[in-house]
Amino acid sequence: MKNLLLNIKGVRFAAVAAGIKQEQHFSENSSSKSLKKLDLSLISFIEGTTTAAVFTQNVFCAAPVLVAKNHLQNQPKALIINSGNANAGTGVGSGSVGLKNAYAVCQLAADTLGIKATQVLPFSTGVIGQPLPMSCFEDNIKQLVSLLSADKLPEVARAIMTTDLAEKTIFKQFKVANKTVTITGIAKGSGMIRPDMATMLSFIFTDILAHQSELQKCLTQAVNQSFNRITVDGDTSTNDACTLSATGTSGVNIDDCVDKFQQALNEVTKDLAHKIIKDGEGATKFVEICVRGGVSNEACLEVAYTVAHSPLVKTALFASDANWGRILAAVGRANIKHLKAHEVDIYLGSVCLVKQGEKAADYLESQGMREMAKDKIKISIKIGNHATEESVWTTDLSLDYIKINAAYRT
Repeated sequence: MKNLLLNIKGVRFAAVAAGIKQEQHFSENSSSKSLKKLDLSLISFIEGTTTAAVFTQNVFCAAPVLVAKNHLQNQPKALIINSGNANAGTGVGSGSVGLKNAYAVCQLAADTLGIKATQVLPFSTGVIGQPLPMSCFEDNIKQLVSLLSADKLPEVARAIMTTDLAEKTIFKQFKVANKTVTITGIAKGSGMIRPDMATMLSFIFTDILAHQSELQKCLTQAVNQSFNRITVDGDTSTNDACTLSATGTSGVNIDDCVDKFQQALNEVTKDLAHKIIKDGEGATKFVEICVRGGVSNEACLEVAYTVAHSPLVKTALFASDANWGRILAAVGRANIKHLKAHEVDIYLGSVCLVKQGEKAADYLESQGMREMAKDKIKISIKIGNHATEESVWTTDLSLDYIKINAAYRT
């Protein structure tokens, strides 16, 4: 069931099928035809809108990421997003084709909107290593601007998808005195998912009034407990970004409700992050791994990600096989200090698998199999007695994941 998306006053959206990505449909006689899908989006903001962002930590970050980082401090008035081509691996030097094309896309949008090119943030997602098909932008920018409307965000949510099976959308509202603050967000992501950041794009909009530094602080906190706590396959990408834009049209100042705003924003980003996991490439299981008791939160996260990234654990999850030895082995090889075997407890749902480093005395295989057969699974791991706790969310590893990624470019 799709989530309702509430409009944010002062933000307009448009999406078109520009031919950047095409889906092949085969008939019974094996002849094919290319059908265009939505793949180019434009988002415009009213004067005074502030925008914060976080970006991929990958050393080979794409040209649009470099440009967006450079333009972020110029009070952006527009975002332009394409799917089907990442404009990554196309060079990062000052004269590279990747940067030239990213800047050219900004200029095209700016000329049509009547703003400066430095007020446009570009975003791309798709296949790495191919130059942008610039004619797709040149032929469609004017149409995009003519289609801008407050109610077209659902189309943008579809246009940013690559291997996603469903659009990811959410909104939250809260009241301050007699005024209502709204936060609306969309995201894309299905594979190459891992913190700092993953193959994902997310665009969040709110009508609160805030300075960029205030937005940045809130967004960083929200991302750290959501998008930076999910993993499908342990791979980051070159293009990932999450933006938060605030129009101020609600008349509510963030200083008057920062805690409420942070809570609502956390809920929005966590919901979108969980939707990415549920739509993980080939995923059949939604898995939470909760680790507590480590000497630090970082130690808890290291154990959680070691388990989450283990191919043996992930394939056992796919098979609904309660092979708890794979979980135990992953915990034991986590790169942390002070891990003691006798302090480790492991639970699958409410079922204790391992107690003080050994198989729980009353554990029955039938209990573990019953928990593993569920499509939502929680693995709880105690590694010590400290007051620390961290959770990450992941998927199983299925045959379909292999098929999807083996056929991604063919």
